[in-house]
Amino acid sequence: MSGKHVAVLMGGFSSERPVSLSSGVACADALEGEGYRVTRIDVDRNVASVLADLRPDVAFNALHGPFGEDGTIQGILEYLEIPYTHSGVLASALAMDKAQAKLVASAAGIPVAEARVMDRHDFGANHPMKPPYVVKPVREGSSFGVVMVKEDQSHPPQIVTSSEWRYGDRVMVERYVYGREFTCGVMGDTALGVTEVIPQGHAFYDYDSKYVKGGSKHVIPADILPNIYQKIQTLAVMAHQAIGCRGVSRSDFRFDDRFSEDGELIWLEVNTQPGMTPTSLVPEMAVHAGHTFGEFLKWIVEDASCLR
Repeated sequence: MSGKHVAVLMGGFSSERPVSLSSGVACADALEGEGYRVTRIDVDRNVASVLADLRPDVAFNALHGPFGEDGTIQGILEYLEIPYTHSGVLASALAMDKAQAKLVASAAGIPVAEARVMDRHDFGANHPMKPPYVVKPVREGSSFGVVMVKEDQSHPPQIVTSSEWRYGDRVMVERYVYGREFTCGVMGDTALGVTEVIPQGHAFYDYDSKYVKGGSKHVIPADILPNIYQKIQTLAVMAHQAIGCRGVSRSDFRFDDRFSEDGELIWLEVNTQPGMTPTSLVPEMAVHAGHTFGEFLKWIVEDASCLR
């Protein structure tokens, strides 16, 4: 029994607050089962003073979205000298900015889809890229604000320029990659298994596919050619290292095998704070690799540090 005092940071005030609360509760319960003394913190604007008074041995970061995985809370923890889980300030900020992460990944030899970054107000009557394409907020997670533009759509998506848009002004317009969705977790510098994600009743792996029970089917190990399976694992580790991730990360891919079995494999993004909900992918990968959920979280806690 460890006896370490672990503060589980959850909730927060991003669009992903409900997901974070679900992740945080699951992690807190499992860590208590592993013998840790756990304090659950629903993060708000006074989190620095709460942590300064509490002085836990480790902060388990179960936050998602802006503030929680963009380097901000990591900077607070560095300032307070409280060891924390997952990636550090730079890697978190870099991975959260999809456009910058794509530049770094491409420079490291990882295949990415053609894209351009633009202000959402600059969308005019003409498409910024030949359809089909995807519009993504540069700094959001869990597929919030993702808009698919189909091949036969006559004009750019109007929602992006409307007053209802709440995902920031910088957006990335990215070539749509046909095919199957795969994802691979990295634990330390070791690739976990590859999962195929098959949305159920959804056009793509959107928020409901990720977090609503029955929203998607997870197939692990993915039923693909061994060379493609291994390539996904290799690229996931390359992305983890190129971005500078620590602890656990997860990379997402699209694989277009319409014209040949080797197809086109494209890296989409790396997630430095993978979900830890009952339907989340990385815990499933850890179980497939032979770790119980509690053992997996224990590894993450014991890996915690400052200066990540």
